[in-house]
Amino acid sequence: MSQAEAEYRAVRGRDANEVVAQHSTLVTRIAHHLAARLPASVDVGDLIQAGMIGLIEASRNYDSGQGAAFETFASIRIRGAMLDEIRRSDWVPRSVHRKTRELAAATRAIEQKTGRAAREVEVAQALKVSVEDVSRMLEDASRGQVLSVDTYADDSGELRLPTGHTSPSPAADFEREAFVGELATAISGLPQREALVMSLYYEQELNLREIGAVLGVTESRVCQLHGQALVRLRARLSDWIRDPLETD
Repeated sequence: MSQAEAEYRAVRGRDANEVVAQHSTLVTRIAHHLAARLPASVDVGDLIQAGMIGLIEASRNYDSGQGAAFETFASIRIRGAMLDEIRRSDWVPRSVHRKTRELAAATRAIEQKTGRAAREVEVAQALKVSVEDVSRMLEDASRGQVLSVDTYADDSGELRLPTGHTSPSPAADFEREAFVGELATAISGLPQREALVMSLYYEQELNLREIGAVLGVTESRVCQLHGQALVRLRARLSDWIRDPLETD
């Protein structure tokens, strides 16, 4: 039994059942939408279980006086609970973390030397692998969401500091603003197609297949473009990122 399922059974009662019965389709819809953007190894059933916990918590904490509709409030809590479950599961293989760090380091070195966006062929030469190998590594980086914007978002959708600062203070607020500014600058400097993929994926919330239809390319190619954008952002934000697997 998963942790989310155990929690769900522990808090389930008559009121909780009523909430779940009324809004279970919302949980299912969010779970499938999120699963479409994640690797196949992520079990949509686990997402639904976690989402149910988020739904129950939303019903207990909802305040109609705040002005937001319950479904809007619940959607944020449901999605946040699902993301927490994904983080707890740690489904990204360590090898993906390691290879993504290597890609980012090579990309950073090339861009610092040339003053322009690194090309796949240059990264392949730097790592002494084939371009095909780099493409596969980029696809793994995308599937693994190693540098997903979601990783730095809290339940309200606000960016969190990668350094883990959670207590409000002038220093933390200043650091947050600095990070957001650096992230915005890094995104604005992406090559056009990578920036478009990021916009369609994170702002429009299209999945990779839908983006492929928009761009007229395969889902695999979109995955590579997404991975390249993530690696490039990782390279440009290296001073901010603390990788928990840095010693692998």
